[in-house]
Amino acid sequence: MQPPKINNSTKEERLAYVLEAWKCLHNCDECGKCYILKGRDVEVLYADYIEGKRNYIDITLEIRNSSIRQ
Repeated sequence: MQPPKINNSTKEERLAYVLEAWKCLHNCDECGKCYILKGRDVEVLYADYIEGKRNYIDITLEIRNSSIRQ
């Protein structure tokens, strides 16, 4: 599933996408989301996307790159 584009989606649609995309699967060994998020809140991490200020993929790459370096 592709993230909604900022120019033709609402704030609520973007928030719903972020919450669904990062929803806990209750299988940490297989999933890896917890490793990437490191306990951080996805609504805070993706606030600029939700508000329509930055692309989802740019934020995702930033989060993943910071997770790799730590």
